[in-house]
Amino acid sequence: MERKGFIGGSDCVKIMQGNWLELWQVKTGRVEPDDLSRNIAVQMGVHTENFNLDWFAHEYSYDLHNKQLSEEDNINGIPAKGTFDAMVYTESSNSTSFQQQHDAHIVEAKHTNAYNTLDKVIEYYMPQVQLYIKLANADGAYLSVIFGNNKWESAYVSRNKEYFDSMWAVVSDFWGYVHRDEEPVGNDQPIQLGTDKIAVDNMVKRDATTDNQFMDAAITYCETEAAAKDFDSAKKQIKDMVGDNEREVYCDQLTIKRDKRGALRITRRTT
Repeated sequence: MERKGFIGGSDCVKIMQGNWLELWQVKTGRVEPDDLSRNIAVQMGVHTENFNLDWFAHEYSYDLHNKQLSEEDNINGIPAKGTFDAMVYTESSNSTSFQQQHDAHIVEAKHTNAYNTLDKVIEYYMPQVQLYIKLANADGAYLSVIFGNNKWESAYVSRNKEYFDSMWAVVSDFWGYVHRDEEPVGNDQPIQLGTDKIAVDNMVKRDATTDNQFMDAAITYCETEAAAKDFDSAKKQIKDMVGDNEREVYCDQLTIKRDKRGALRITRRTT
């Protein structure tokens, strides 16, 4: 597949992962793109894509449209292309225009290993997802993910201009090396962009590190967690040692009484 002359969704992922030199060699024609025809992980994703999309459509009761729809645009001087696995349209207003009646959403089908998590999949593919949302002028994207051979999950990732602008600034930096035919040096580390404000299933994350009240409660929780587990274990053990014919068992530390309903109550004894 010809990969020169534009930036695609997978390219954005590689750039943000720090694979600049390898991608630069492809974009400048110095090396050919990897032959993925014998890559089992890639080919499994290809062969399970239709099943994945059918499963998604059934679970959400959505009609899928425009499968393998390609879009391209020039974004701040950089040619960009994307091919979306499918689109769905949800009702948004009472207008007579179809475009105004419906919100557009991308559907991306992914197949990953059984030990991966949905959060990690979302984080990894976020650059690709946000580019595709931009190219499709969509409100967001559904990720439909098969894990191994026995689990499926999906999440809706909303459009986020702040993330896209930050990501595209990094892409523009990379594209400058391609345009100048200058080998990038020192760009081999992943670039982490904040994703907390990107709504996933209409909910965001919040870093409470600077929230003193939250941090105080969190520290107390962590410091007393082991003691709480010991407490619960001792409480169960004490109750288990009360015989069915005993209405009270006591020692100098506490007493256990059985009420008329048969429930056991532990009370500390005061000295």
